Amino acid sequence: MGRLRTEFDVTCPCCQSTLVIDEGLQRVVRHVEPARTDKPELDDAHRILAEEQARREALFEKSVLSERHRGDALSKRFEDALKQAQAEPVSKPTRDFDLD
Repeated sequence: MGRLRTEFDVTCPCCQSTLVIDEGLQRVVRHVEPARTDKPELDDAHRILAEEQARREALFEKSVLSERHRGDALSKRFEDALKQAQAEPVSKPTRDFDLD
């Protein structure tokens, strides 16, 4: 596609992409993104996928272990609360009606 005489290039200060602006339309006609330097190589795709799978498996195992021990922790807290309730004397609760 040929360039018109009314088009000129401007480099974006933020993302370093090239903006093609048409002076007659006073708009951006197209832009060209700069080449990324952090693009992963296709050769590394298998390694990256394996690392992500290992990370997901580790997170899953951690959640499974926490769920297994959660029941033990809840039963221990229940037993402690039951012991505390048995140690306290039983008393009749005061009502607002009784205070009059």
